Amino acid sequence: FQVQVIQSTHYSNYIQAELTCRSSCRLSDSASYSWYKNGHEIYTGKSSYSSNFNYGDSYSCAVTGYEDFSSLPVCEFSSQYSPKSSSVSVSTSGEIEEGSSVTLTCSSDANPEANYTWYKSTGLKFISGGRQLVFKSIQSSDSEYYYCTAENELGKRTSDYTSINVKLVQGQNGWGVTYTSTHICALKGSTVEINCNYRYPSRVNNVDTAVDETIWFTKLSNNEPVDLRTDSEYAGRVQYHCDKNDCTLRITDLRERDSAEYKFRFTTNQPGGKYTGSPGVTLTVTDLQVQVIGATACKAHTCGLKCHSSCHLDDRPSYVWYKNGQKIIEQTSSFYLGYFYPADSYSCALKGHEMFSSPSLCLNVIFSPSDAHSMPSVSVSPSGEIIEGSSVTLTCSSDVNPAAKYTWYKKNVNPDLQPLSKEPQLVFSSIQSSDSGEYYCTAENQLGKKTSEYIFIDVKYAPKFPSVSVSPSAEIVEGSSVNLTCSSDANPAANYTWYKENEDSPKASGQIFTITDVRPEHSGNYYCEAQNRRGRHNSTLHLIVLKVAYRMPFVSVSPSSEIIEGSSVTLTCSSDDKPESNYTWYKKNLNPDLQPLSKEPQLVFSSVQSSDSGEYYCTAVDQRGKRLSENISIDVKYAPKLPSVSVSPSGEIVEGSSVTLNCSSDANPAANYTWYKENKDSPKASGQIFTITDVRPEHSGNYSCEAQNRIGRHNSTLHLTVVKDAPKLPSVSVRPSAEIVEGSSVTLTCSSDANPAANYTWYKKNVNLDLQPLSKEPQLVFSSIQSSDSGEYYCTAENQLGKRTSEYIFIDVKYAPKLPSVSVSPSAEIVEGSSVTLTCSSDANPAASYTWYKGNQKLLSGQEGKYNFLSISSEDSGIYYCKSENQYGQINSTSLFIDVWYAPKLPSVSVSPSAEIVEGSSVTLTCSSDANPAANYTWYKENEDSPKASGQIFTITDVRPEHSGNYYCEAQNRRGRQYSTLHLAVAAGAWKAIVTGTTTAVLLAIILFVVFLFIIKKWPFKQSSEPGKIVANRNEGQPEDQDDIYYASVKFSNNQADAIYSNVGPARLHRHEVEEEAVEYAAVKFTSVPRTSDQETEEDPAALYSTVNKTR
Repeated sequence: FQVQVIQSTHYSNYIQAELTCRSSCRLSDSASYSWYKNGHEIYTGKSSYSSNFNYGDSYSCAVTGYEDFSSLPVCEFSSQYSPKSSSVSVSTSGEIEEGSSVTLTCSSDANPEANYTWYKSTGLKFISGGRQLVFKSIQSSDSEYYYCTAENELGKRTSDYTSINVKLVQGQNGWGVTYTSTHICALKGSTVEINCNYRYPSRVNNVDTAVDETIWFTKLSNNEPVDLRTDSEYAGRVQYHCDKNDCTLRITDLRERDSAEYKFRFTTNQPGGKYTGSPGVTLTVTDLQVQVIGATACKAHTCGLKCHSSCHLDDRPSYVWYKNGQKIIEQTSSFYLGYFYPADSYSCALKGHEMFSSPSLCLNVIFSPSDAHSMPSVSVSPSGEIIEGSSVTLTCSSDVNPAAKYTWYKKNVNPDLQPLSKEPQLVFSSIQSSDSGEYYCTAENQLGKKTSEYIFIDVKYAPKFPSVSVSPSAEIVEGSSVNLTCSSDANPAANYTWYKENEDSPKASGQIFTITDVRPEHSGNYYCEAQNRRGRHNSTLHLIVLKVAYRMPFVSVSPSSEIIEGSSVTLTCSSDDKPESNYTWYKKNLNPDLQPLSKEPQLVFSSVQSSDSGEYYCTAVDQRGKRLSENISIDVKYAPKLPSVSVSPSGEIVEGSSVTLNCSSDANPAANYTWYKENKDSPKASGQIFTITDVRPEHSGNYSCEAQNRIGRHNSTLHLTVVKDAPKLPSVSVRPSAEIVEGSSVTLTCSSDANPAANYTWYKKNVNLDLQPLSKEPQLVFSSIQSSDSGEYYCTAENQLGKRTSEYIFIDVKYAPKLPSVSVSPSAEIVEGSSVTLTCSSDANPAASYTWYKGNQKLLSGQEGKYNFLSISSEDSGIYYCKSENQYGQINSTSLFIDVWYAPKLPSVSVSPSAEIVEGSSVTLTCSSDANPAANYTWYKENEDSPKASGQIFTITDVRPEHSGNYYCEAQNRRGRQYSTLHLAVAAGAWKAIVTGTTTAVLLAIILFVVFLFIIKKWPFKQSSEPGKIVANRNEGQPEDQDDIYYASVKFSNNQADAIYSNVGPARLHRHEVEEEAVEYAAVKFTSVPRTSDQETEEDPAALYSTVNKTR
């Protein structure tokens, strides 16, 4: 089940709504429903429930007998309604061409949201569901009238027809038929014209084309079209009007069977020269019908009629509407809205075709009570005066369809709306006075509910038993006044008459009987009679017993005018008693033990005082007893007493504050007060309170208050002293106000408007956490300000009335850069090839710019102070420093030494003497390498494991032939090592030279020539790690990409007989893996020079080979 809101109207404090209990399946019409408010059952009956609903309440429903399956509660009362309208829009407003994309959109206002369905007008053919109808590639066959329906569970609405006309050019090769319109809707009985234009080639095969025949047809016979002029169904109703290339078909007195597709065909003199325009024109003949919009019955006020045709009529026709055969309206819309009554019939026609009107429709008009022109009518029987005890009938009636059910209520009697009757008549068989009041009825059917106006029932009845009372209700004293009151419930209102017991004539008439001067003879029993035209009643059973007491004593005061303090006053007590009574005077509330003031008829005040004011009374005592007089008041008037003055606040009065002066004095009548300031004639203020809202020092002085009434005056004085307020917010200033430069003199000044004068203290923000002051003077002086003095300062101003703190003032000291700090990163040893950053920083204001130097060479300037080596090299070693500067000065940093560490470079080796090494002589081998840290050197001889020597210089003091061979030097530090090799050849004595000289020279020349050819062929080459091989690449870590070969020239003296030559093969390394090896070869040159007898050594004129380097 589901609670739905049919309609609702929202007011400020309630909602007027109609709810319905709906089910997804159909239930029996006799089903009874239970309605719940906030979970409590409130009504059992129909599926709909109308009422005034409070905001925040929830409502649910259930079928009676199935209360456990109630609906979900509804708290919101937004209206749900059927679709109010539906319209169709087309995605393109221009001409629609065949093959284009076209979208039709259907829209409607509905709650809940509507579902949409699309139809073609021809045969009301269903096309598609959904809000949009999409033609991705529209065809001429899609030309048609379309409409959509919008529907939800509350109703359905149909749109107007929308025409889609797809442009089509028929024919080919010059043959074709074009119809003016492809769809035509015409009214039954009317005349229609169908137009076309046809074309054909003027010549075919050199033969002029002529049209032999033109026909219109709808059907074929033996595959040949049947000319409409010969069709018996169209006899007398068809005409052709053809002119040149246009042809018009005219059909009169249209009939519904004339609906068909009409095609045009023309025949020429050319072979095969027949052409039919296809598709043709679709003609739909419609008959008008009156339809009730959205329902089978017409509900007044919300009902509408539509003049319906099965297709869309062209040219926006005008419609004529008839009611009971009489024309009522002419309009362009096919819809007609009005107020409808049962038994009325309606028909419609097209203007100009009034003779072809639609069949008349007799409406089934249903009225809810709320649709009626007036609310339900109520009547009362009898219509005359209603007498208590008579029979009275109230009748409720309403002109509705279906018939209404009626319910009777009494106004303001049934707050829970419990009905008095659920019949059209409310019957009182014996009406009572309590039945008087306002009554109303409700009329309700399944369409709605309405409430009648109120009808007033005024029941007439005789007076009820009268009620009597006496005022005053206490003892009635002789000479006083007394009221007797009588009241009775009666309709119409009763008339009252007063009687005294045992007296025939009435004492008075009217509801109230007043005796103004009561005497003892007025004592007795009284009663009243209440009477109207319906009857009478009296209060005989409730007599009023009137008892009259004797007169109390009379008191008077002399003088009778105003009593002034100090004057003489006499109070007199008297009575008309015989004999004379004894009198005694008392003051009220003064003598709780009733001590008399006087026992004489007169109480005399020779000089009355303010304290004598009050109420007095006397007693009179005689043989009848003791009687008390009324109270008499003595009000003594006196001049003001000495005024009492005060000031608030009572302490020191601070400038700018508010002060109130108060003056009070005992006086009668009350005193008027006036304030004066000493030496001032005109008053400062009037009134008991004098307030000064913004006190200034000039307000100090003596103030007097004068209290005055008509009896006299008196004044009092007070002194007012105004002190100034606590210090105002101190202001701070700095001098000089311009830029502050380090070393200059600066003064900070603190000032505040204060009275008494303030004491000042200076502080620096965030420096003195214990608030130790910098100065306790108004001025804080920096005789030579320093950069460390920059910061925020503030001062306090304090006197005995308070303390205030100034705002912060910022001191920004400008200064030249301090000595820069330089650093290197990384801070450990710097290795060649690594990334190194030099950083320079200096304290300066404004910030400094930095310049780096290496020696006297400027490297880089900028604000960051950093200089980066992406890959530092040994050449970058040196002394660096930076310069820091701003507009106030500059300063250089201390020097920074950059020491780049790197492995030894390729060692350089040499032999000394560089000439011929002769057996027995001394020779020195020297090795040097560029390295940081400095290299350690070790000498090795080929094919020997142990080193020959350590150190840069290796000296052999007594050279022997066995010293000949390859030597290599190892240069090493903790960053790496490098090697170089040389060959040492020791020359033998003279006796060997002669024997072997010539042979050796020849052999050596051949060997050198072969080596030279081999080097030329293999260049460039790499040396293998295996002995005797040439390798293409050096090991990683080589400091230089080249092969170095050293050739040493060894000179032989002429007396040497044996030739000595170097070993060409590389030395084998035993102790260390050699990264790169440079071999120095000794080239021995033999010259054929005759020996002299003295064996003198001559210098060989042959050229010395130079060192040959191969650069890769």
